Amino acid sequence: MNDSATVECPFCGQSMELVLDTNVSSQSFVTDCEVCCRPFEVTAECEDGEVMSASVAGN
Repeated sequence: MNDSATVECPFCGQSMELVLDTNVSSQSFVTDCEVCCRPFEVTAECEDGEVMSASVAGN
């Protein structure tokens, strides 16, 4: 099952929607900002088919 979460790029502040697989309870991955193209890490916690939390970190 999938759900979405809205996050902000830690570099330019652009808001973007990510679709996450909620079958994975704890996940971490790197994605690129759609605007400034800088990579950042997304950490998400999912439960019962919902995204419970999503946070971002840039280096």
